[in-house]
Formats: sequence, structure tokens, C-alpha cells
Amino acid sequence: MVDVLYFAWVRERIGLPRETLATNAATVTDLIAELSAREERYALAFSDLKSLRVALDQKLSSFDAPLSGVREVAFFPPMTGG
Repeated sequence: MVDVLYFAWVRERIGLPRETLATNAATVTDLIAELSAREERYALAFSDLKSLRVALDQKLSSFDAPLSGVREVAFFPPMTGG
């Protein structure tokens, strides 16, 4: 099981702040493919990966990172300075 957290417009498009999933995904990209296949709202949220960032267990990561042993995956837009 993995906790998946959604922030900012990702949360708005999916309609959930978080969910706990059972997944066989090997990488973040595989997880995104699983989620996108569920419903259109997920496909919309993950349609442009250039506008997304991912953190695994609260550490910024890449989309090709393995999910083995990961307990939390968070998706969010890039952060901007001010």
C-alpha cells in the first residue's frame, strides 16, 4: 500500500487530497499510467508531466524512480520563488 497525496491544482482536478492505493507499479511513471487509466480526471491531472513534480517519502524525486519500499508519493506543481 502507498499513500498518494495531491496538492494545488492536481488536487483540484482529481478531487481528492490523498488516497491509499494497492499498486504493482515499479516506478512513478508506472503509477501515473495506472492512475491515468482509472478515470478522465486522473488523465487530465497527469496529462502534462512537465508541469508536475513528485516527492517520494518527502524527498524530491524523478518520474523514473522506483517505488519499491516507498510509503508516500506526493504530486504537486513546481514551486516558484517570490
